[in-house]
Amino acid sequence: MTRFLSDGKVCLSNNAAERSLRCVPLGRKSWLFCGSDRGGQRAAVAYSLILTCRLNNVDPQAWLAYVLARIADHPVSRLDELLPWNWKAAQVALAA
Repeated sequence: MTRFLSDGKVCLSNNAAERSLRCVPLGRKSWLFCGSDRGGQRAAVAYSLILTCRLNNVDPQAWLAYVLARIADHPVSRLDELLPWNWKAAQVALAA
């Protein structure tokens, strides 16, 4: 509430976050048994990556295939190039 009072542009509800996670309850029984706490953490990371792609208008499947094919040979100092928003910009530049 204090964040909202200090910045009136901040949305008071979390409806946008709940709408983006609607696909999660559909598979709730599947996700119930992730195998371990680490499995749950990995699922959370996967959801975060997929939703980040969606928010940046990037096809999650195409992005993930690209990243998985190249991440082993990609320099650690340039991992930011593989982030969805940077990947999309690079794809647009290649198309032009």
